[in-house]
Amino acid sequence: MNTAKLQQAVRFAADHETAWTHETTGTFGVHHDDPPPWNRLLGPVHDRGPVSGTIRLHGETAASWGDPDRADLTFSVAKTYLALLAGVAHDRGLLPDVDEPIGRRVRGIGFDEGRNAAITWAQMLQQTSEWEGSCFGLPEQVDRNRFVQFQEVEVTGRKGDPRPLRSPGTYWEYNDVRINQLSLALLHLFGDPLPEVFRDTIMQPVGASDTWRWEGYDNAWIELNGRRVQSVPGGTHWGGGMSISSHDQALVGQMLLDDGLAGGRRVLSREWIARMRTPCPIAPFYGYLVWLNTGRRVFPSVPESSWFAFGAGSSFTWIEPERRMVVIVRWIDAAHADGFFGRVLEAVDAPR
Repeated sequence: MNTAKLQQAVRFAADHETAWTHETTGTFGVHHDDPPPWNRLLGPVHDRGPVSGTIRLHGETAASWGDPDRADLTFSVAKTYLALLAGVAHDRGLLPDVDEPIGRRVRGIGFDEGRNAAITWAQMLQQTSEWEGSCFGLPEQVDRNRFVQFQEVEVTGRKGDPRPLRSPGTYWEYNDVRINQLSLALLHLFGDPLPEVFRDTIMQPVGASDTWRWEGYDNAWIELNGRRVQSVPGGTHWGGGMSISSHDQALVGQMLLDDGLAGGRRVLSREWIARMRTPCPIAPFYGYLVWLNTGRRVFPSVPESSWFAFGAGSSFTWIEPERRMVVIVRWIDAAHADGFFGRVLEAVDAPR
């Protein structure tokens, strides 16, 4: 790694900080773009830190900057963490067949009738389910016709307007309510709060700190197995979600880079991680709640083998297998992410 070039890359990130305010009372979050009355928070949020990040190269921390130990909201990076929990369920035999309709294994939560009865775990993980309904009072229609940066699917309607729903598996749409419904299904599948399962099966095995937290909406409490538990969202669209440090994110990324191993221990099966990285047939830029660089169309400056977890704001986990590298960057302007990644790659490849 060329230290001088790496410092230039870090300066580039710091010079292209997100326009989001540091305080949640300002321009902070994505709920502002929703049609009323859904343009409000339903769960807790907190102020953010500076542009921060961590780079791990060949299993060691090569660089950190900003405030990498600060637990900050990651928004939709939590979607990827739901995919990891689905992998835990698969490896344990709780979810043996991703192509099985969810309603066969989890009943009474919205997968029992009509089009919803045909929806599979794989379709929810690939965001092709077209699930119809409400989850904790939020109708999935509020996120119909949504366009997010880096997607390659055309959107013609206005966000939140109704549109004819397609057959499950035939249309890709980024929809946070449907992701929350997947989280609810996983909660019922495990029978225990997902933050506890995530702690025991992912965070403790990778050696993460105990500063992270995963919170739900104020109304997202249910009775399950004689216990009052909270369902957590796959992001912070309406508040709540995952707060985690750059260092802890990097440890999760390292486990994924190492095909599911951490400290010599098997955390996730190699098979599951391969499934996560397999392009969705109708959306090849997407896998199981991760972004792929198929054809280098998402980030032209990095190899096609790279894959990512994204969160609004912006938070990125970049896994680069060819160089055995994990990069975390927080609160960078997403429009300049490719420029930052390209500079990091140049620093790694350049002579010292």
